[in-house]
Amino acid sequence: MKWIASAVFAAMAFSLPFLAGDFYINLASQIWIAAIFALSLNLLVGFGGMTSLGHASYLGVAAYLSAILTSRYGFGHGTAALISISGTVAMAAFFGVIALRATGLGFLMITLALSQVLWGLAYRMSNVTNGDNGIAGLTRPSPFGISLESAASFYWFSLIVAMFAFAMMAIFVSSSFGSSLKGVRDQPRRMAALGFNPWMIRWITFIYAGFWGGVAGLLYVYYNQYIHPTSLSTTSSAEALLGVIAGGSGTLGGPVVGGALVLLLKNYASAYIDRWNMLLGAVFLFIVLVMPTGIVPGVQKLTARLRGRSS
Repeated sequence: MKWIASAVFAAMAFSLPFLAGDFYINLASQIWIAAIFALSLNLLVGFGGMTSLGHASYLGVAAYLSAILTSRYGFGHGTAALISISGTVAMAAFFGVIALRATGLGFLMITLALSQVLWGLAYRMSNVTNGDNGIAGLTRPSPFGISLESAASFYWFSLIVAMFAFAMMAIFVSSSFGSSLKGVRDQPRRMAALGFNPWMIRWITFIYAGFWGGVAGLLYVYYNQYIHPTSLSTTSSAEALLGVIAGGSGTLGGPVVGGALVLLLKNYASAYIDRWNMLLGAVFLFIVLVMPTGIVPGVQKLTARLRGRSS
């Protein structure tokens, strides 16, 4: 069943540019970006047991660095991307040292506070970030001389990056290090007694999650060709967290489904409902009540139950 679902999903992903118009192709590109961002947060929440409300920091900082370097200092996209990701990873390493001084609610509040500091700086440092006006007029890169200006070309670019990100995070969580991460999540004292370093395992995961959050930020600014302080807001972090929980934390498919659901509700519901966040909250509440473990695990359990009855 899992292989059939994967095959259908792959067929839809590869055939979309040939069957749909630019609107749906652009929407799908946004879904891939949201999926990478949600998957990176899931490394912390689902596999590491570290609930963060400040993950938008990495998306926003990577996007801002790329925008500033290319638009104001004339850097090429390749160099700007390398500097942006390096800066985001360094920031994640520093933030990890601060945030991992606490666990549980304390960890959540520290990540929230750090992201709020960055959000405030993005508004206040108008000479650098252009404040509430944001930075507009940005361009997209041309990897290997291929223009990404069309909806279809950018879709293929975002799909390739998303597939690579998914594969790399799947390898990460299924490795021996991933097993130790799950052990630290479930039994930190026992893992420490066995000779593991829970803090170091969490810190490395924190940095790795920040790296992929930065990759999502680059795709985000390439797609929108504009960046605003709202990309660093608590709302952005909360939407990603909702996607992870709704789809199924601790799974690889869950954040992809959850991130897509949040994005679709945000795009479609906001066109008809002023307070679309209320609808998002109602949908999330329904999922938690009907499928407490998330959509993907819930569907898997339902399928297994139906199989059991048919046999």
